[in-house]
Amino acid sequence: MLTVNNDSIDDIIGDFEYLDDWEQRYQYLTELGEALDDMPEAEKTDATRVKACMSKVWVKAFPDPDRFGKVFFQGDCDTAIIKGLLALLISLFNGKSPQQIAEMDIDALFDSIALAENLSPTRHVGVYGIVAKMKEQAQALA
Repeated sequence: MLTVNNDSIDDIIGDFEYLDDWEQRYQYLTELGEALDDMPEAEKTDATRVKACMSKVWVKAFPDPDRFGKVFFQGDCDTAIIKGLLALLISLFNGKSPQQIAEMDIDALFDSIALAENLSPTRHVGVYGIVAKMKEQAQALA
């Protein structure tokens, strides 16, 4: 699983507050993407593809074998910044229940890290497509 572990949106916001500008935040996201564990090629299917994203993004939820009722995710992407955002979301959602994932205020996170201001509208839509896919998959495991 991903080595970075953020327990809450507040933890992620705190991490981003240490970064002075978007260039540093972009670098941080790129590093998160590089740290993301490889997703097996067999899991990169049409069912796990995030079609709302212009980048090639795959994400899949699994029941956590060590924690009953909890979920963990695997994912991959072909672009650095979106892969970093995917890694951030995986870090946030891993180890949570489907209910906890559904209730997370992702808008508050994205507003706090100034995501909308620093991504193109097309990428912004794609990121929300990733969130929707992850929440949908988590609910399917409930």
